[in-house]
Amino acid sequence: MSASLDIRLKRANKVYHEGEVLAGVVAIVSKEAVQHQGITLTMEGIVNLQLSSKSVGVFEAFYNSVKPIQLITSNIEVVKQGKVPGGKTEIPFEFPLHTKGNKVLYETYHGVFVNIQYTLRCDMKRSLLAKDLSKTCEFMVHCLPQKAKLQPTPVDFTITPETLQNVRERSLLPKFLIRGHLDATNCVITKPLTGELVVESSDVAIKSIELQLVRVETCARQLLRIEMIRLLIVTCGMLSHYSSMAVRSRWIMAGTGTCTSIQSIPNVLNG
Repeated sequence: MSASLDIRLKRANKVYHEGEVLAGVVAIVSKEAVQHQGITLTMEGIVNLQLSSKSVGVFEAFYNSVKPIQLITSNIEVVKQGKVPGGKTEIPFEFPLHTKGNKVLYETYHGVFVNIQYTLRCDMKRSLLAKDLSKTCEFMVHCLPQKAKLQPTPVDFTITPETLQNVRERSLLPKFLIRGHLDATNCVITKPLTGELVVESSDVAIKSIELQLVRVETCARQLLRIEMIRLLIVTCGMLSHYSSMAVRSRWIMAGTGTCTSIQSIPNVLNG
């Protein structure tokens, strides 16, 4: 006798905000009546640090010392011990999306090293001669837009041969001086990053200037931070490689052609 178990949320996109109610049905399909020891529903939200094959040796010691951070957990009994009739049976449920204490519901996030996931799991306990049934369904948590307007925090930067990192033969680099600024470090993800780049001097012609957007994921026992950093990569005569632990990156060409004098280049990088 075969039976199937499924979780169906009322919202097709499965996106919820803190304080809302998860509503849906537990669907059971069976040709014959199904005897069970109870049907339970568990909601869980966890932050996990995932070990990538590229980071073995770098994060290994840190990974072993960090346990998953539980953001929310709740359990309800949908149906007590009994029998489900044959055919299709739908059992409605509601789950309030509230945290306990001062915990925060971070947005759903699937990264390379950090994973924030919210799930609903339905379990049907059965007798020893029948296999238990279980079904898991993921739902998304989005944060509500901030009502307060973000205040821009501009940052100035300077790039010289001395400020470059991971350079083996620094003496072979040509002399150059580049200044600029980012209009803001706190940015709305739907709006572009803006700033300005000024080439003040260069001993050789610059073939191209490229901007790279790098996502850095950081996770600690009581901290979860997903931040963006901007790296400026300058090509002087030949393309040089800037080594960095980039999770994902986005590139744009900020300028091409020959440049040895002072020029100002406005920059826009879409998120």
